[in-house]
Amino acid sequence: MAAEWAALDTKGDDMRVWGAIVIGIICVLMGGLWFLQGIGVVGGSFMTGSKLWLFIGLVVVLAGIALLRGGFRARSRG
Repeated sequence: MAAEWAALDTKGDDMRVWGAIVIGIICVLMGGLWFLQGIGVVGGSFMTGSKLWLFIGLVVVLAGIALLRGGFRARSRG
């Protein structure tokens, strides 16, 4: 019975690690787009040229990088 619970706990840890990696990738991509819109590189939106979206994008990119680092570190620890 204890081995079954240990296996379930490992699966839960794997899901958390992969979840952090996937959410980190999404954050980096979305934050990057918002950052580029904020500095005016990507046009066609109300966000184009807005410094607010530059800072929001930067914060989201940094959060995504933190999630990716944490996910990959947890994954490498096994």
